[in-house]
Order: sequence, then structure tokens, then C-alpha cells
Amino acid sequence: MNSRNSMAANATLHCLTGCAIGEIAGLMIGTALGLSTAVTIALAVGLAFLFGYALSTLPLIQAGLGFFAALSVVFAADTLSIAVMEIVDNLVMAIIPGAMDGGLVNPIFWLGMMIALTVAFIAAFPVNRYLIDKGKGHALTHQFMHGDEHSGHAQHDPGATQDQDGHVQDHESHAAHHEAGVKESTAEPGRSQHHG
Repeated sequence: MNSRNSMAANATLHCLTGCAIGEIAGLMIGTALGLSTAVTIALAVGLAFLFGYALSTLPLIQAGLGFFAALSVVFAADTLSIAVMEIVDNLVMAIIPGAMDGGLVNPIFWLGMMIALTVAFIAAFPVNRYLIDKGKGHALTHQFMHGDEHSGHAQHDPGATQDQDGHVQDHESHAAHHEAGVKESTAEPGRSQHHG
């Protein structure tokens, strides 16, 4: 797996984690309060966005970014991915017979949730890969979280280039000495004939 696919997979898994926590929490609250299916789904989707954003915002704040700056980056990076994931996830749950009506104690609900989240991951992966290719999505959060690391590499690169240039200069000087040696060896027979 190349680095962009790996980044897209990590981004999708990151969103999936937040979505799963939010959805399960929303469904538990909705079931406990006896809310209607529509209200429960709306609550689950809202919490999925909330937890999805929270899981992406905290590492940026830890990396030194301000809260509102981190939140704006996360809104730009995660919104499309989470939206695709939620749409697909809820469609799959709606299609599976009894998944939405069974309640949290019904194995069909949990089986349906696993299937729905798996399909949602598959659907959101190409979205994240596309955004990363365009320099958007998790490429933005990756830039803020690993910016110092990349700048450190950039500082070391000139040294490496100088080393390479040094090697080239060594080869050039060696070639020059070799050519001089060849010229001297071809000139020596002429000199000996002249002295003879």
C-alpha cells in the first residue's frame, strides 16, 4: 500500500471510529428515551459528526494549534468524509430487515451495524483518497501535525546534497588526475627518442 492509500485508510478509519461512537451513543440515548426512529437517527448522525470532529480536533490542539483554528481545519478535512459515511451507513441499516427496529439487545442490530460500518468504510475510502490527492481532507491535518517533521527533513536535505556534490567533485578530480597521468605516459616515449 502506498503512502497516499495508507493515509486515506487511516483517515477513513479515524472518521469511522468517531461515527461508530456517535451512532451507538445516539441509538442508546434514543432507545432509552423512547424517541421515534427518525429522531433517533437524527441524534445518532449529529453525535457521529460531533465525535468525528472531536477525534480529529484533539490531536491538532495537542500539536499546538488553537481550538478554533483546529476546528476550521477539521471542518474542511472531515465533513465530506463523515457525510458520505453517515449516508451510506444509514442506508445500509435501513435496507437490512429488522436492523433499525430490533433495539440494542437484538443481535440483528449489531450485525447490521457491523455490515453498515464496513460498507461505509469502503464508500468513504475513495473520497478521502481523492481529497488527499487534491491536497485537501486529511492532507490538511497531516500537514499541521507533521509540519515540523517535514521541515526538519528539509533542513537535512541541503547537507545531503552537499555530500553528493562532494562525491561528484572527488570523481571529477580523480578523472582529471587520470587524464594527466595518461598524457604524461604518452609523452615519455617521445622524450626518450629525443634524448637518444
